[in-house]
Amino acid sequence: MSVMLDKLKGYIEPGTPEEKLAAELDPGRLPRHVAVIMDGNGRWARKRKLPRIEGHRAGLKSVREVVEASARLGIEVLTLFAFSRENWKRPQREIATLWRLLEEYLKKEDKVLMENNFRLTTIGRLDEIPESTRRELERVMALTSSNAGMRIILALNYGGRMEIVDAARRWALEGSVRPEDLDEESFSRFLDTSGLPDPDLLIRTSGESRISNFLLWQIAYSEIWITKVFWPEFRKAHLLEALVEFQKRERRFGALSPSPQRD
Repeated sequence: MSVMLDKLKGYIEPGTPEEKLAAELDPGRLPRHVAVIMDGNGRWARKRKLPRIEGHRAGLKSVREVVEASARLGIEVLTLFAFSRENWKRPQREIATLWRLLEEYLKKEDKVLMENNFRLTTIGRLDEIPESTRRELERVMALTSSNAGMRIILALNYGGRMEIVDAARRWALEGSVRPEDLDEESFSRFLDTSGLPDPDLLIRTSGESRISNFLLWQIAYSEIWITKVFWPEFRKAHLLEALVEFQKRERRFGALSPSPQRD
């Protein structure tokens, strides 16, 4: 039995596609940070002639499964793009329901977060989201703040360009780094993700080939994996597939490959 299969014993069923994928994984080369653009809820619902909100509701099951699978695999940081700045353009009824679903999720999952030593944090402008949702987020973040297990980051009211602008404002206001001393490392301290490793792997569901203003600074050298599967259908098998593909790639970070070059 492979090291990974031994680690996942009791979670991965023998003889399943998941077992085959897990057997290919090297536990020593897993990404530290996985980021996910959870896309396709509306199209999943439309395909089934259901209201769009049912797609969002179904997507919560995928969140639970990916959180559990990531933790069992040993992923350190999981970032989920839950609500973008552009999402405010959607119908008000859908927006209100999205925030309500998040509140319900937090109230139901706070015990799970504590039992598994997960720490919940957010990125984005929380001061602009509904007050009741913000209070619930602050409660759960405070509750889990001392946990040392997997870090779950929810990107809420988030936009990559906005984050960089906000970081520039923080730098200008703080004044601790002189312009001539400002470099990428010092500037990254002012980002929402300060202190966190950049994503090694970015997953996007629903087949769209764009990054949608997500973590623009942080994904400079992230490996990107796109699946046509809609988010409500995304399961641990898909996550394992993404990780297997990730480990097949050679990450050079702009350098030349150390392997012999062919003409």
